[in-house]
Amino acid sequence: MFYIKEKSSHQIIVNKSIFIAVFYPLESKEDVQSYIEETKKVYPKANHYCSASIFGETGEHATANDDGEPSRTAGIPILEVLKHHNVTNILCVVVRFFGGIKLGSGGLVRAYTKATANLMKKMKFQEKLIVPSYIIEFDYPLINQMDQYLKDKANIIEKKFQTIVSYELVLLKNDISIITNIQYQLIALHVLEPQILWIEV
Repeated sequence: MFYIKEKSSHQIIVNKSIFIAVFYPLESKEDVQSYIEETKKVYPKANHYCSASIFGETGEHATANDDGEPSRTAGIPILEVLKHHNVTNILCVVVRFFGGIKLGSGGLVRAYTKATANLMKKMKFQEKLIVPSYIIEFDYPLINQMDQYLKDKANIIEKKFQTIVSYELVLLKNDISIITNIQYQLIALHVLEPQILWIEV
């Protein structure tokens, strides 16, 4: 699943109606209503505030709201775009200012889909990885070798140089073979709590 880290918006015009898609990153599913209210304050004269949200590690919580548009012409199309891009912990509110020309059910579905999809194209996404974390201890002559080996495989949080060398590190992917491959060279290995790593995709 992919995540967004910041609010963003994008506007399109379809037959004189203005559609403004706004994405919000969600910390909890309870944030949905407060962000919809925030959107209404930013665009107080709009006719509709249609929305969809996905929340949870596997996207297990979802909402869709047509906000007065004909049934299934706004909220569900917005939600389908979110699902298609495999995102979670996200709310999309599409604000509509009616331009005087009715779009019909098919036109509304296309407009709400396009507004959401166009903003999706602009976004930067992050992937949330749960990765192993360790403290490794080894002798001084191995410093260069360890640095070279770990360079693209781990983030080294802290280095300590005492009687022996100690590195606290977080792996950049969930692959314990990175550590098992060097375990025979280590004086000691301490397994720490897994860490969350955010990777831009």
